Amino acid sequence: MSIILVTGSAGLIGSESVRFFCEKGYTIVGIDNNMRETFFGKGASTEWNRDRLSQDYGEKYIHHSIDIRDREAIENLFNTYGKDISLIIHTAAQPSHDWAARDPYTDFSVNANGTLVLLESTRQICPDAVFIFCSTNKVYGDSPNYLPLIEKELRWEIEETHPYNKGIDENMSIDQCKHSLFGASKVAADVLVQEYGRYFSMKTASFRGGCLTGPSHSGAELHGFLSYLMKCTMTGTAYKVFGYKGKQVRDNIHSYDLVNAFYHFYQNPRVAEVYNIGGGRFSNCSMLEAIQECEAITEKKLNWVYEESNRIGDHIWWISDIDKFKSHYPEWNLTYGITEILKEIFNQNVSRWV
Repeated sequence: MSIILVTGSAGLIGSESVRFFCEKGYTIVGIDNNMRETFFGKGASTEWNRDRLSQDYGEKYIHHSIDIRDREAIENLFNTYGKDISLIIHTAAQPSHDWAARDPYTDFSVNANGTLVLLESTRQICPDAVFIFCSTNKVYGDSPNYLPLIEKELRWEIEETHPYNKGIDENMSIDQCKHSLFGASKVAADVLVQEYGRYFSMKTASFRGGCLTGPSHSGAELHGFLSYLMKCTMTGTAYKVFGYKGKQVRDNIHSYDLVNAFYHFYQNPRVAEVYNIGGGRFSNCSMLEAIQECEAITEKKLNWVYEESNRIGDHIWWISDIDKFKSHYPEWNLTYGITEILKEIFNQNVSRWV
């Protein structure tokens, strides 16, 4: 029996991974102790999603409420399933710039130490398994903010002749820049994943995502851009835009498209790979453009205010160049654009939010 282990299994990417691989007939062992509620409050709890997975998939989904920092508990779990584990999808994290600055010890222990615990258990117990890590574009710090950006009516853009016009690739340096403490803890984890691949010849990959999104996101003010924006538009909750005139640009990748990329890597894995992954030029928007989209879909006006100061280390413009991954896995493609993503978030959450 082939077991797939998913950390953060009740979160956005974790739950999408559970659904994706259960539908393909795999048995999933999920790890999630609902720390998202600890980070962002009750409204960000993932318990509803965990319960839904258990209802939908029964014995195909085995849930464990374990902290990934608990070395003994993780080692016991790995020993229980042993060499039947063929894939680890590591999505558990503390994901917020602002929260990391409030409690750096917890942020680093979850993002860096927790990743080390998982990597070492993989090496000791199932070294032939594929290890996929949800990294982040924040490993590049604020380096993208020094690109030659142009201010337009609704967004910042980059010069058409610039090499990064189609998106930022993996050659951008992660050094000599401001990351935020969250970015620094994710850099540590990202480099560990690479090193376990290179040093021990393990099949590892760091997927450096931009904005990851979808209808299963428990969006909160500090994390979950499109989900929280749509929720505020639907419910009349006040929304705050932080800096850059609301023209900051993000590419957004639907959770299904990301997990499908994981699946392609799993079928033909490589050693110590790094991929920038996101919506690219196919799926991106500014904050102002996203607000317009949400208002059009809901037929409501968003109650929003502008805070002139931006979040420390935040990007003004980020679009991923996904050509490297597509060159390795040419059969993979993006399927969701911004409008399709927002409509799905709206349609699947009406009963929860309204």
